[in-house]
Amino acid sequence: MRVTDAAFNNTLINQLNGLTSQQYNLQNQVTTGMRIQSASDDPAAMEDTLNDQANVAAQTQFSSNITTLQDRAGSIYNVLESLQSVTSQAGEITTSAGSGTQTTADLQTSASQVNSLLNQVVSLANTKDPTTGQYLFGGTASGQAPYTVTKDASGDITGVTYQGNSSVNQTEISAGVNVTVDIPGSNTSGTGVRGLFTDSQSGADLMNHLIALRNDLSSGNTATVTSTDSNNIQDDENNVTYQVANNGVVQTHLDTAATLASNNSTSLNTMISNSSSANMVQTMVQLTSAQNAYQAALESGVKVMQLSILNYIS
Repeated sequence: MRVTDAAFNNTLINQLNGLTSQQYNLQNQVTTGMRIQSASDDPAAMEDTLNDQANVAAQTQFSSNITTLQDRAGSIYNVLESLQSVTSQAGEITTSAGSGTQTTADLQTSASQVNSLLNQVVSLANTKDPTTGQYLFGGTASGQAPYTVTKDASGDITGVTYQGNSSVNQTEISAGVNVTVDIPGSNTSGTGVRGLFTDSQSGADLMNHLIALRNDLSSGNTATVTSTDSNNIQDDENNVTYQVANNGVVQTHLDTAATLASNNSTSLNTMISNSSSANMVQTMVQLTSAQNAYQAALESGVKVMQLSILNYIS
C-alpha cells in the first residue's frame, strides 16, 4: 500500500508532538525533582502520595497541639511550685503555733503571714495562660477570673467564690488519643479531675483553710490550730503534691508524643519522596533518549520529504 505524503506528514507530526510532550515532562521532572506532576502520571502513586501528605498535615497539627499543651503545662507547673511553698510555710506556722511557746504578739505576726499567703494564693488562682490569655484554673469557663473575694473593712479576705466549673478541655495529640493538662480550681462533685484549691475527694480547701488558720491565730486559739488547722493544711499540701506529680506524668507523656509525631512526619516525608520523587540519573537518561529520538525523527522526516520533492520534480 502506497503511503501518501499527507499521511506521512501527519504521522511525523504526531510522532514529534509525542516526543515534545515526553521531553517537556522529563524536563519538568529534572527541574522540580518530582516524578509525578499529575494524577495521570501514576494514579496509584499519586493516591499514596496524597494520603501520605494528609497524614503529614495531621502529624503537623498534633505537633502544634502538643507544643501548646507543653507551654500550658509549664505555666501550671510554675503555679504548683509556688503553691508548694505556700502550703509548706503554712504547715510550719501551724507547727510553731502549736508548740505553746509563742506569745500573743508572735501569733499576731503569724496571722499576718498567713494573710499574706492567702492573698498570694488568690493571685495564683487567677493566673492567666501567657500564650492564650485564658485563665488557667476556671475549668472550661476560662474567659473570666475563676475566683472573686469578699473583704472586711480592714481589707482582709473573709470569703472566696469560685466562678469556674470542674470540666476540662481535651486535646488530641495523636490519632484517637486525647489528653488534658488542665486542673479546675474547684471540684466538689467527688468525681472527675481533682480540684487544685478545693477538692472534695482529697479534703483540700486551701483558701478557706488559710482564712480559718489566720482567724484562729488572731484570736489565740492555738488548740484549734493544732487539732484542726494543722490537719487541714496537710490535706492541702498533699493535694498540691498530687497535682505536681500528675503534671510531671502529663509532661512526660507529651514529650513522648512530640517525639513520635516528629518521627512519623519524617517517615511520611520519606515515603512521599520515594513515591513521587524522580530518579535523577534515570530521568536524565530518558530525557537524552527522548531528545535523540526527536532529532532522529526530524532528520528522517527531512530526508523523506526531500526525496518526495525530487520524485515530484522528476
